[in-house]
Amino acid sequence: MNKTAINGIIGLMAIALLGIIALQAYWINERLSLTEDYFDKSVFAALNNVSKKLEIEEKRNINSFIGSSRISSNIDVGREGSFTSPRPAFSFGFMSRRHKTDTLLAFTLGHTDVMECTCAECSLHRFVEEQGAMEAWSTKQLFDQEPIQDRIRVSHLDTFLRQELRSKGINLEYTYGVFSQEEKDFVIRNGAYNYIMDEGTMGTISQSTPEDIQVPTDESNLFNSRYKVQLFQGSLKLQPPGYLMIHFPGKTGYVWRSVWTTVLAAILFTSIILFCFIYTVRVIFAQKKLSEIKSDFINNMTHEFKTPIATISLAADSITSPFIAGKADKVQRFADIIKQENRRMNKQVEKVLQMALLEKQDFSLKATQVNVHEVIRQAVNNIGLRCEKKGGKAEAKLAAGNAIIEADMTHFSNVVNNLLDNAYKYSPEQPEIQVITENVNNGVLIQVKDNGIGMSKEDRKHIFDKFFRVHTGNRHDVKGFGLGLSYVKAIVDAHKGQINVKSELGKGSEFVLFFPFKREK
Repeated sequence: MNKTAINGIIGLMAIALLGIIALQAYWINERLSLTEDYFDKSVFAALNNVSKKLEIEEKRNINSFIGSSRISSNIDVGREGSFTSPRPAFSFGFMSRRHKTDTLLAFTLGHTDVMECTCAECSLHRFVEEQGAMEAWSTKQLFDQEPIQDRIRVSHLDTFLRQELRSKGINLEYTYGVFSQEEKDFVIRNGAYNYIMDEGTMGTISQSTPEDIQVPTDESNLFNSRYKVQLFQGSLKLQPPGYLMIHFPGKTGYVWRSVWTTVLAAILFTSIILFCFIYTVRVIFAQKKLSEIKSDFINNMTHEFKTPIATISLAADSITSPFIAGKADKVQRFADIIKQENRRMNKQVEKVLQMALLEKQDFSLKATQVNVHEVIRQAVNNIGLRCEKKGGKAEAKLAAGNAIIEADMTHFSNVVNNLLDNAYKYSPEQPEIQVITENVNNGVLIQVKDNGIGMSKEDRKHIFDKFFRVHTGNRHDVKGFGLGLSYVKAIVDAHKGQINVKSELGKGSEFVLFFPFKREK
């Protein structure tokens, strides 16, 4: 699959994923809006019901007052012809006229208790009086209403509010208050009056907040609350006497709790899709890179085998030639060439098979006491001869006091030789290679430095991958299958050691290896 097709698929998957996320966000937002709207409607319905209950309670209190004033208006006729009647505590200013009417009826009808008499005249009189009292009270409230705090019983208000909210399924903590237009302030807040009431008014003093409403009073939030309704609207004044306001500090959390399962499910499934998308993209690129590496490996293997095969073919043809067949020395020479090229091919095949065994962990190390310095000296001497031909040099700085480790002699030697071979192949015309050893905690540290072409940061990430090779422009200007460093990494790990690389482009490379004195099993 070419790069354009891969990028196209990734683009389409990204657009689809973004579309799904946007759609989920839209529906969650719609759900939040619906929940908030339902909450708002429920709160306003509860507040309106509380307002109606307060008006009904006030009318009930008026009727009770009229009934009590009837009893208190009993006429007491004294010896000296004077009439006395106690003035009720809840008066409207029209009671003196009522006393006068009761007195006249008493003289006219000859009754001493007009309000208790059951005759038709007295019953009609009581009906007229009650209607007059109601009209007087209504007129007074229309034009000269009492302060709103004197018309509300706090205990009843608190009960009404709690009952209505619970009936609407709202069980949140809240703060509430009654705002007076006359006082320009809250006269009732959270179950308590904010003023000292006069005796004889309908309200009852309460200075404590109910136990089930233990929330902080935030007057600013309460004053700016959107949840408010008018109280006692039956007035000819332009403005109502006051408002009932309520504030829910935990409203946001309440609204979100209603959709948290949906939000969590959306996040979970979106994360799964996103993970699968990223994983798929990584696999696609990994497979693409692996395909390129394998193609490079096949090309290199073909190139590596092509020369010895051609040489063997030429030597075989020469041996069978009549001009060579009779000359034993020349036959021997071509036979040696065939054996040499055959060994070369076997080594290459052995490398591939060896990596297959390492990958499957189907190998065992033959641990012995290995002298690190001896192995390094021999390897440096071998590579030094090749460096000198190119005007370079290879040297060993062996500073480790204890150079004996527990390792497989063959594999350890291959590790050192592979690193030196890489340092030589990727160095310029005059390679300079150094091998340094020193003792660290519980082991030996080996550094292999060169002045080669170096590696980029991206190459360093894959340097130990199988078949990976650092490109130098021409893919085949450096021989090999890309198996050397992956083999080195596998052997170091098998010895419970560590390997790191430090390199910059144009500044050479440095491989740092650590081998413990004793290999842990």
